Amino acid sequence: MTGAGAALLVIGDVVTDIVALHRKPLAADTDTSARIAVRPGGSGANTAAWAARSGADVRLLARAGADSAEWHRDVLRRCGVRPHLRVDPSLPTAVVIALVDAAAERTLVTDSGASVRLGPADWDPALLDGAGRLHLSGYLFFNEPGRGLAALAMAEARAARIPVSVDPASTGFIQQLGVRPFLDAAAGADLLLPNLAEARLLTGLADPVRAAERLSAAHGVAVVKLGGAGALVAERGTLTARVPGVAADAVDTTGAGDAFAGGFLAARLAGADLAEAAAAGCRTGATAVATVGGRPE
Repeated sequence: MTGAGAALLVIGDVVTDIVALHRKPLAADTDTSARIAVRPGGSGANTAAWAARSGADVRLLARAGADSAEWHRDVLRRCGVRPHLRVDPSLPTAVVIALVDAAAERTLVTDSGASVRLGPADWDPALLDGAGRLHLSGYLFFNEPGRGLAALAMAEARAARIPVSVDPASTGFIQQLGVRPFLDAAAGADLLLPNLAEARLLTGLADPVRAAERLSAAHGVAVVKLGGAGALVAERGTLTARVPGVAADAVDTTGAGDAFAGGFLAARLAGADLAEAAAAGCRTGATAVATVGGRPE
């Protein structure tokens, strides 16, 4: 926990989300009616926006294409985030197509675009000035430049005694990279914020409690997001809290885990204990699923 007034530095992705809400199953070889919206997104940027909405002083380091960098920068500022966007001259901003079904569950089709070039050359040590926490989107770890940046930023944060958290972000990309390489790259984090599927993948354990305890034994603290069922908090190998979920009329689950992380981290920076912060995360997650897209309205 850190004192109120300390800033949150998020390093991660900025994405243009194309959200298609379809109430009937996708029909092969023909049309499926859908309500389609273009929204700003990206796991790192979403977390930053929800943390700012929750009262935190937030800065974001990310990489966007020249095609839409100004739009993303403007939207982030209006959300209360201080963006540090590196503009890629050749690759476009990352794009995700989110197919959202009648149960509000989403399937993601991803073009990582300029985000794969976010690397050590984009780092500025001054970004840690006044920071109370460094938070890394798991998407950083799925390419070599991102892993290099994550290692550099974590090393400087640890040297400055700034705590580090990681949201694993994607079971699909973890499987492509490999569980062991991902865990090795994230070893410098003192807090892991996986969802249930990610926790199971990273530990090989089906039981949520055992998975949370295993991850906390390695990192110090693990908070496993259970969606509408709430969250589990484990510290140093022992479950310490079960936090109930918050009822919500779900429309789109895109970014719900990012919203949880933003609410959780903002609460911790404001002085909340782990259980209180997890409850705050559940509240922001419930707000997020009632909104189309991954950002606060």
